[in-house]
Amino acid sequence: MRVVVVGATGLIGSKTVARLRDHGVEVALVSRREGVDVVTGEGLPKALRGADVVVDVTDTPSRAETASVEFFGTATGNLLEAAGSAGAEHYVILSVVGADRLQAGYFRAKAEQEELVRRSPIPHSIVRATPFFESVEDVSRSASYTGSVHVAPVLTRPVATEDVAAAVAHVAVGVPLFGVLEVAGPDVGRLDEFTQKLLAAQGDKRAVVADAHAAFFGVELQERTLLPEPESCSFGHRTFNEWLARP
Repeated sequence: MRVVVVGATGLIGSKTVARLRDHGVEVALVSRREGVDVVTGEGLPKALRGADVVVDVTDTPSRAETASVEFFGTATGNLLEAAGSAGAEHYVILSVVGADRLQAGYFRAKAEQEELVRRSPIPHSIVRATPFFESVEDVSRSASYTGSVHVAPVLTRPVATEDVAAAVAHVAVGVPLFGVLEVAGPDVGRLDEFTQKLLAAQGDKRAVVADAHAAFFGVELQERTLLPEPESCSFGHRTFNEWLARP
C-alpha cells in the first residue's frame, strides 16, 4: 500500500506520517517544501502518482471565512482530480467536529470541503476532530483583552494531536468509511475552564471571562457545538493535564 500524505510537514501531517510508518506502509510526503502547491496544482499529478490512498491534512493559512472557503474549495478540487487520475482507491480528510452544525466561519469551509469529498467518485473517509490542545492556547492569544481573555463557555473535549494523527492513520490503512469518524479527548469540560487551566499552568495572571458571544474560528457557538457524537467517536488517551505538564 502506498499512502500519500498531503500537508505532511504540518502539526498533524508529520505525526500522521510517523504513525503510518508504524503500520508498515509506504508513505510519500507532499507539501510546499517538496515543491507541490495544492492551490495552483503545481506538482500534484507527479506527487500523487501511484497512490493507493491519499490523506489530506492540509489547512488554510487563514481562519477567516472567505479565505478558508476559497482555499479548501480550490485545494480539495485539485487534490481530488489528481487523486482520481492517479487511480487512488481511498481519500481521507481531516475535518472538525461541528462542521455539520454550522454554516459560518471556518466551519462553513470545512463543511464545503466535506461535501466535495462526498460527491467525488473516490471512496472516502472523513475524520472530524475536536479542538486540539494547541487550539486552546490559540484562543488564549486571539481572544485577549487588557487583563482578560474572553472565551465562549461551551462544552468540548480537546484532543492531543498525537491522538488525532493515530486516528487518521488507522482510518487510512482500513477500508473506506463512506462516512465520518470523530475523534476527541478523554476530558470533557467548558472551553473557558480549559483556558483558565492553561493560563494558570503558564503563570499567566489574566482573568478568563465566560463570554457567550466570544467567537471561535470566526463564529459564535452553541453550548454543544464542539462535542462529538458518542456513537461515531474514538476517544484519545492523552489528557489535557498531561499535555500541560509536558517539558
